[in-house]
Amino acid sequence: MYFPYLRGKQFELIALRELCTLFPDDLDKISPVIEPVKSSSTLSTTLGELANRNANFNIIINPRVGDLKNQYDEIIEIISSSVPNDYTNYQLAVIIHPKTERNIQSVIDFLNGLELDYNGITLIHKTEISNQNIELLHNELNVTYNLIYFSKTSRRYYREFEPATLVSLDDYFEELSRNADYLNQESDFSNEYRFYQQDGFVGFSDFLTIGDNYSESGFLPRAVAIHLSYLDNDRIKVKHFVSDSNEDVSDIGGKFSEAINKLVIWCDQNNLNTSAINVFRDLQQRGHFPGLGTLKKLSIMNHIELVINNI
Repeated sequence: MYFPYLRGKQFELIALRELCTLFPDDLDKISPVIEPVKSSSTLSTTLGELANRNANFNIIINPRVGDLKNQYDEIIEIISSSVPNDYTNYQLAVIIHPKTERNIQSVIDFLNGLELDYNGITLIHKTEISNQNIELLHNELNVTYNLIYFSKTSRRYYREFEPATLVSLDDYFEELSRNADYLNQESDFSNEYRFYQQDGFVGFSDFLTIGDNYSESGFLPRAVAIHLSYLDNDRIKVKHFVSDSNEDVSDIGGKFSEAINKLVIWCDQNNLNTSAINVFRDLQQRGHFPGLGTLKKLSIMNHIELVINNI
């Protein structure tokens, strides 16, 4: 199973919502991890749509970034008001970080005191905790999944957990400091989708074509970059399509046209077709710039569709 890890920004959430409509028969292949960063109607409607489609998901109750950091009660209220009372096909997720280790019992007491009916708990290990605390969590909580962030834990840490709960997590997206740096580049991503079961995991997780680094900035870029996942000899790679006129922030629509022309030509040459790629083709044919957020949404949708079509 694939666990795409998304921050709860507007277009990330819209991507999930639209995927529910496009691929209703494939929702059993994914279990999105949502780290909510802002209380919004988009977050509420997305949770409601996932429930309406009987899609399993994981909603983080202790986000480490955004406006909802440390707002535990507000997040629970969002869940309560968005997810029907009789819907249980989801997990509450807890990020394990150094502060969590110091407050394990408080975390347990908070979760056990909730009046929510849900499937279980997902623990996201962004740091290692002691064997004693691992045992305490698993004795006191109904732990369904352990997401092990490999680049933030030792190579043997995952062996402390029941194999039936193990999900691998890592950031495979190669982030560069400026969009213009992606010009004429492609990046290796992963082939985790092929080997996670052989390696003893029930699922795998990544940060898609966004990466783990979180930013709330909304400044106009000098360059427009579209990140497109594709398969190359059974390995996921990311092709970057970047505008050429990158001297200043003027004419974002023109920069988009330069980038999308490259994308469509390359996809046509390589006979690539996903729902998102077909939307890119339509935008290019109509000469329509939908906004930078929509480009991110389509990149996310393309990545998830690519994965679910190959697992």
